[in-house]
Amino acid sequence: MLLFPFQALAETMTEAQKIEALINKVERLGDAVFIRNGKEHTPKEAADHMRLKLGNAGARIKTADDFIKYCGTGSSMTGEAYKIRFKDGSERLSADVLNGFLGDIEANK
Repeated sequence: MLLFPFQALAETMTEAQKIEALINKVERLGDAVFIRNGKEHTPKEAADHMRLKLGNAGARIKTADDFIKYCGTGSSMTGEAYKIRFKDGSERLSADVLNGFLGDIEANK
């Protein structure tokens, strides 16, 4: 099932399109809770924060992998890893979730 129009052409997607697809996947996580520096945030708030970090990172972010590493894994101020709590109560590191999403995007899922 395609979730984003870009996914049908993942092999021709630019890195910027992959990054936006990652952020869109985060934004659409529904009942998930994002934990950043010990505080809970909605998927929309998490996506907005990632866009802010992306804008602040500027030219340092060249690839979707760079985005995950510098914008989606943890606080640059505290060093604390971001986590995602799913509806079933399970928690995963956001880096693991984002890397899984990127794999899906690149595999056209």
